[in-house]
Amino acid sequence: MSDNALTSIKDVTVKVLDGKLVSKHLRNQIRAQVAEFKEQGKRSPGLAVIIVGDDPASQVYVRHKIKACKEVGIESFEYQAPATLTKEDLKKKIEEFNQNEAIDGILVQLPLPEHLSSDEVLTWVDPMKDADCLTAENLGLLWAGRPRTKPCTPSGVMEILKYYEIPIQGARAAVVGRSEIVGKPMGLMLLQGDATVTMCHSKTLNMRQILLESDVVVVAAGRPLLLGREDFKKDSVVIDVGIHRDQGKLCGDVRFDELEGQVAAATPVPGGVGPMTITMLLSNTLDLYRLHSN
Repeated sequence: MSDNALTSIKDVTVKVLDGKLVSKHLRNQIRAQVAEFKEQGKRSPGLAVIIVGDDPASQVYVRHKIKACKEVGIESFEYQAPATLTKEDLKKKIEEFNQNEAIDGILVQLPLPEHLSSDEVLTWVDPMKDADCLTAENLGLLWAGRPRTKPCTPSGVMEILKYYEIPIQGARAAVVGRSEIVGKPMGLMLLQGDATVTMCHSKTLNMRQILLESDVVVVAAGRPLLLGREDFKKDSVVIDVGIHRDQGKLCGDVRFDELEGQVAAATPVPGGVGPMTITMLLSNTLDLYRLHSN
């Protein structure tokens, strides 16, 4: 058994589940695979990123994604447009990327300006190039257990659990939050890993009791510092997906500094799940590249 392993979901102090470490490990693997393709005389994988408007957070995320592509040898195609971009022009650009054989994955950065419906826009993305697993076809394949790609944040969580050899099969798992991008697919992926899963949300009764009976808790509520020591079972594992700025400092949905002596392992914010999301985008792009190459 590796040094990363928790032989059971127990430990004396909080083991920090370092997403930066796991991300680096996976990116090294991706970089090596891309280099191997290039040595064989093949083209590089390609990822197109579309951003509409000037939302500051979106601008930062896109810069990080483009930088990550460069680090592993994936070619990036960036399309930045003003918030006034028409629906017709956006559809035309997406169709152009759909037809471009140098592009394997397409990411539409959300949120979009109010006059553009993300549900409608995502129907324009070729499912064979859906790098974020947000199209109806790819979500259907995920639910059917035959995923073409996987939602980036939930798959990042699963990779953290895998890296640290945290047992999921037979475990009681709870997911706090039911968003389309994180909560719902997270619950499904834990279920597919043979966990017994409870979905919690704002209308859940006795949520604390559910969490106190859970071996693994993934918190994606979108509310800063919502949960603390009293909400988690002794020796459980806590994965905090949230990221917020509180009094000038980054924080998650969980009060991490309260967890010492209560939980076995937890992800910090920053440095936990965050780095994994972009890494899984790169992984999805590589998977789509393989499909197109075949």
